[in-house]
Amino acid sequence: MSEQQRKNRQSLVGEVTSRSGDKSVKVSYFYKSPHPKYLKEVKRRTVFHAHDEGNSCAVGDRVEIAETRPFSRTKRWRIVSVLQKAVIA
Repeated sequence: MSEQQRKNRQSLVGEVTSRSGDKSVKVSYFYKSPHPKYLKEVKRRTVFHAHDEGNSCAVGDRVEIAETRPFSRTKRWRIVSVLQKAVIA
């Protein structure tokens, strides 16, 4: 893969919400967008299925994900790095 292709890939920061299987996690991406009529900021969430090669993520971790080739029917993202580990009470 060339450097130009790597630059064009989208990258997001989200929170791991589920360990859905071996080498798989669900990552929630939270954002705000204006309501179409009232223009108030509304909280939104998108859930991405991501590939976790080393099984290094736990629920609650803050991670960076990037677009990649399809790993399965739903997995189109991969874990780039773990930015912050979850605090265990």
